[in-house]
Amino acid sequence: MGDEPTQNGKRFDPMEPWRGVRDIYMDAWAKTMVDMVNSEAYAQASGAMLDTYLTVSTPFREAIEKAMLKTLEQLAMPSRADVVSIAERMTNIEMRLDDMDAKLDNVLRLIAPPGASPRMEAARAPQKKKAAKTQQAKSAKRGKK
Repeated sequence: MGDEPTQNGKRFDPMEPWRGVRDIYMDAWAKTMVDMVNSEAYAQASGAMLDTYLTVSTPFREAIEKAMLKTLEQLAMPSRADVVSIAERMTNIEMRLDDMDAKLDNVLRLIAPPGASPRMEAARAPQKKKAAKTQQAKSAKRGKK
């Protein structure tokens, strides 16, 4: 009897009216909450609560940071400040290397004969030596076979 279709071809669902009521209720609450959250009074209240929370939590946060630093020190692990310091140093070294590279390019450009590319000639020389060593290694392997 409960499994028989109704006149429109769907089965009777006793929970369907409750779902409709729930949906209307949720829509009404959603509209009310949107209006409340977008008000100036809510923004001021939220700001006051956040300010109070941050004021109260600052001493606890500082104590936790100190304890964490001591723990990391005991475990011989770097702290955030240590990692940031190393990153800054590496950036400084990288910038200095770039400056030195630019200066070296200028020096090579000044001492190279006209029409020659100083970088290309400087880059080719080590490759020739490397190719010769590779050829010698191949010859030695063939001799052992």
